[in-house]
Amino acid sequence: MNNAGFPPDFLNSIAASPGFNNEKFVQTHLDANPPTSIRINPFKKTGIKYSEQVPWCEHAFYLETRPSFTFDPLFHAGCYYVQEASSMFIGHIINLIKGDDSIKVLDLCAAPGGKSTHISSLLDNNDLLVANEIIKTRVPVLCDNLSKWGPANTIVNNNDPKDLGRLKSFFEIILVDAPCSGSGMFRKDPAAMSEWSAANVNLCQQRQERILADIYPALKEDGYLIYSTCSYSVEENEKVLDWLCTEFELESIRIPIDETWGIVESRSESHNAWGYRFYPDKTKGEGLFAACLRKKENTGELPKTKYKEQQKANYKEIDLVKPYILDADNYYYFKVGDDWLALNRIHKEDLATLQQYLYIKKSGVRIGKMAGRDLIPDHELALSLIVNKNHFLQTELSKHQAIQYLQRGDITELETTEKGWSLMNYEGQALGWAKLLPNRINNYYPKEIRIFSKAEL
Repeated sequence: MNNAGFPPDFLNSIAASPGFNNEKFVQTHLDANPPTSIRINPFKKTGIKYSEQVPWCEHAFYLETRPSFTFDPLFHAGCYYVQEASSMFIGHIINLIKGDDSIKVLDLCAAPGGKSTHISSLLDNNDLLVANEIIKTRVPVLCDNLSKWGPANTIVNNNDPKDLGRLKSFFEIILVDAPCSGSGMFRKDPAAMSEWSAANVNLCQQRQERILADIYPALKEDGYLIYSTCSYSVEENEKVLDWLCTEFELESIRIPIDETWGIVESRSESHNAWGYRFYPDKTKGEGLFAACLRKKENTGELPKTKYKEQQKANYKEIDLVKPYILDADNYYYFKVGDDWLALNRIHKEDLATLQQYLYIKKSGVRIGKMAGRDLIPDHELALSLIVNKNHFLQTELSKHQAIQYLQRGDITELETTEKGWSLMNYEGQALGWAKLLPNRINNYYPKEIRIFSKAEL
């Protein structure tokens, strides 16, 4: 090991990277504590205010110290996401390219959900976000984070890029935040240094190119491919851009940036493709590389098929479900097992198409199941933007009570004479459900995501 505990040969391997300053880079890793940043959910208005904004993201802020997010009920309500500031630059790119027409966006390597929730914030109801995670064990946390964020225009799936590549010309924007050697996270996660090697960089480059080749057919002509890594290595960044421009008909897109942001604008060696580098000694964030390219060829279309209903609609039961939903006529209702789900109606045929090709884990919002004429509501409904709060009781909790609720324990000093399903709120934001009974309160916060620690900070 050498300065700051870097792996042997690491500094030499990135010495020629655009904008790299060895002395300042090393000093930053020796001295500075990684900054903590959060991105506010624009759909869930709170009184959260911070003084220093992340300059390339409207709703993001730096914190002076890192609190215990575990014991902040607003975190569990989906009012903000704790996200590394550099990675929010992806949202800056999407804001510039998305235009006014409705679009379908794919986040290919989406878990745990930072970039997916950011993309969700930028989309309208007529847009569709498909968040894919290749690794099965990482899918549940992605689903949880997107459920907390609230919109219904989201589908989560667990598929290999080759499977998604069969969706020819389906997406207007594809984000590939590719698996990489991880050197951009060394300051935040020093343990990652032990896994770095030049050989691993080369393996990552090969995997990145394979993933990009597999997913490329799913991008529409004139659609945008956003490529990003958390690596400083030219092999995983500019050289991959050159490979893309050699293998495919792609046009590099220059992204406007403010020079005060400290982002390094780079060009690839062979095709002069634009790239954007983040160094912790120049920006208030970790290492990131990002680039945007426009597809200039048609690589085929999905076969035109006549839409068929996936299941026979039970209109009588749908009419019982609708009162629980805001603007209920805007949604398509369907069942998975005994549970009712809702997806923006405009995406009904898109869902049917995706079901033909993909293994889907989450579609829109899971509403719950009907018991006679009454709904047993699902946790997703509580955190969603489509829940009709006026159709339910609402119980406001203190912070101490909210923590008890989130630990799935008994809620002390809470008296109520009301009976029925209640949204349990903190500062007006829903945390989940409880059933109010004459002599007790049944806590229905999901066991698998409860706060396991019993210490309240």
